[in-house]
Amino acid sequence: MNRNIFITGATSGFGKAAAKLFAEKGDNLIITGRRKERLDALTKELIDKYNIAVTPLCFDVRNNEEVVNAINSLTNKNIDVLVNNAGLASGLNRIQDGSLDDWEKMIDTNIKGLLYVSKAIMPFMIQNKKGHIINIGSTAGKEVYLNGNVYCASKHAVDAISKSMRMDLLEHGIKVTQICPGAAETEFSEVRLHGDKEKAKQVYAGYQPMTAEDVASVIYYVTTLPENLCINDLVLTSLAQANSFYVENK
Repeated sequence: MNRNIFITGATSGFGKAAAKLFAEKGDNLIITGRRKERLDALTKELIDKYNIAVTPLCFDVRNNEEVVNAINSLTNKNIDVLVNNAGLASGLNRIQDGSLDDWEKMIDTNIKGLLYVSKAIMPFMIQNKKGHIINIGSTAGKEVYLNGNVYCASKHAVDAISKSMRMDLLEHGIKVTQICPGAAETEFSEVRLHGDKEKAKQVYAGYQPMTAEDVASVIYYVTTLPENLCINDLVLTSLAQANSFYVENK
């Protein structure tokens, strides 16, 4: 399609899978992440394989100055689709035992990071009178679950922000879509459990979770609808999962 797609958190998980799919379909990419080696490797892979334009931007979405400087450095600021994918869970404690460091990491990434990037890019979409913002929420933004507390709160915030964006940007012809995945086997649980790979594997034991590619296919799909159509809110789970806390283990 040869559009310009901006994806945050593109060095792993949904973001990386989405970058590969958009590239395969012929779109040009701006990919961001904190891990420069991974970002550079993905950039080379996508250019070599698909012969598209790829611009890597290495910055931390939690730092507004880094966000603004990186986006202002772009020579082409005509961004057709923004995928606000950067996000994480950190820790799995009861709220009374929670770590302030974990809380701040989730709030700063999942809420403030999404806002920083969106605020830097929205003026260009408003100027062009078109664009599509896709916020990656979670089933945790629909219901809370035991030990989910602050992570669930951060994703409930994404839900509210997405609804607000949809209203506030309506007059400018900008689409806003929230996609809320359930359990998917990516680095998510490993990050949440502070690098404990064995415990992370157990999260997905006994059922077939989604893959990053499954979610990427839906991210891509919502960008292919006619101009007058917008999917506002979409909840996505594997067949084994009913909601944010009920999974049928076999």
